[in-house]
Amino acid sequence: MNARRRTVLTAGAAGAAALVTGCGSSGDEGGGGDASGTPTASDTASPGTSPDASPGGEELAATSDIPVGGGTIFKERKVVVTQPEEGEFKAFSAVCTHAQCLVSTVSDGTINCPCHGSKFSITDAAVEAGPATRPLPAEQITVSGGAIRLG
Repeated sequence: MNARRRTVLTAGAAGAAALVTGCGSSGDEGGGGDASGTPTASDTASPGTSPDASPGGEELAATSDIPVGGGTIFKERKVVVTQPEEGEFKAFSAVCTHAQCLVSTVSDGTINCPCHGSKFSITDAAVEAGPATRPLPAEQITVSGGAIRLG
């Protein structure tokens, strides 16, 4: 066997061994939890929150910060909170379902995407104008004591 063929075969065998090792089991066949089968704190935490997070999660804003008939975009959290009617608060993803751009404004009863002009209702995030065809996904918020919390 010539040296070139031997080098290619050796490299291929080493690559296959690395692939098998990388795809092998980590020994945690239960898919989480500890060895006793009891769920750990990370198994029981709600998605997007840590087990020791305060009730309701991170405070986004005061209720007085969200205009009635409008909303506020929290770009760093990729969330938009609206107040369609006095005292009624809604939260949605601020990522447009068309091209994943971040929405930029809330005006005239719609959440507006700057990339291609999609508009979503402040009431239920339904598409009011395309090209988006799917509504913005709802986000979980808690309103208590004049504060709006994510989660």
